[in-house]
Amino acid sequence: MNIVVGVTGGIAAYKTVHLVRLLVKAGHEVTVIPTEDALRFVGAPTWESISRNAVTTSVHDDVAKVRHVALGQAADLVIVAPATANTIAKMTAGLADDLLGTTLLATTAPVAIAPAMHTEMWRHPATQANIHTLRERGVNVFGPGDGELTGGDSGPGRMLEPEEIVDAALALLDPQDLAGLRVVVSAGGTREPIDPVRFLGNRSSGRQGVALAAEAAARGADVDLVAANITADVLAEARHPRIRVHAVGTAAQLGHVMTDAAAPADVVIMAAAVADYRPAEPSDQKLTKEAGTLSSIDLVENDDIVAGLAAARPPGQIIVAFAAETLPDADERRERARRKRERKGVDLLAVNLADAEHGFEKADNAVEVIGEGGVVVVAADGSKRRVARAIWDAVQKTRT
Repeated sequence: MNIVVGVTGGIAAYKTVHLVRLLVKAGHEVTVIPTEDALRFVGAPTWESISRNAVTTSVHDDVAKVRHVALGQAADLVIVAPATANTIAKMTAGLADDLLGTTLLATTAPVAIAPAMHTEMWRHPATQANIHTLRERGVNVFGPGDGELTGGDSGPGRMLEPEEIVDAALALLDPQDLAGLRVVVSAGGTREPIDPVRFLGNRSSGRQGVALAAEAAARGADVDLVAANITADVLAEARHPRIRVHAVGTAAQLGHVMTDAAAPADVVIMAAAVADYRPAEPSDQKLTKEAGTLSSIDLVENDDIVAGLAAARPPGQIIVAFAAETLPDADERRERARRKRERKGVDLLAVNLADAEHGFEKADNAVEVIGEGGVVVVAADGSKRRVARAIWDAVQKTRT
């Protein structure tokens, strides 16, 4: 989505840097429009770096493209954070003396503001009247919160935290098309112990599976996320009241938890990278070259978890599998994916390209989702949240 973030002249502007970062990480195209006063708190280079788009405050820049109205026309959502008392008054009066003002007048997209000011300014009758007017016009007001303010003051007027603003703002647009569904998503990579210090594993970070869980929850689903060896910073995206996280380590553990969680589920997505083999007899002592115990390791094959889930599925359940491929030829990747989909017995198979720019340990991914008859149901590339959105769209098409 195209999201405009207006930043006005308050100390809380430093928190908006994180807000913009969250939106970009979620796969949205973000344009920051600061006021001149806002640039006294956070400079243009910071906004350009974090949003990956040029920043200006003037209606006289890029005149040929009519930028002063084009940004508002193209926006799917406008967020003003922080929204100072002055900006709120200007919005109420319909003033358009800078780029943010013209953008707000030119947009028909949902508008959300996050007020931030001292308590006395928030409680002033003029501010309260302006807020009432904006609400009547359909502007969404998030906050303010009650807490510590600048100068040692405390009370209502504190800007909400970036995560709260992002969740509330995106909820204005996110379709709740998964509401009422129970879904299970596996993520990460299993590790099969060789000895107390070594394991057989893979390079999966779990980001794609976590993005799938976060997207499902944002669209109303109740989610069980089965997380195999995922770091806390990656799991942070899955903090949501409708997401339950189950930590596992090995393929056997993943299989047990997935089997239990999948039984009542409407949709199962197997995004975890599961080890095909495990050591037949893991050692309880560290293996050493000196003792000659590292020269060979006997392996046994792990169960095919997703095939087992497909074979035992209840009526109506949708199952999605993943296949990471390094083949450079797209036709070859699709053909392998078609064969794997038939072999596994799943409804959809997302084949993702694993190369220098995409896949494991990368911020971006590129997938094609193969459906019934070997047809490519959807293709998507970009951030893993953007890919997750496309995959859930494909699931919904399959369900209907």
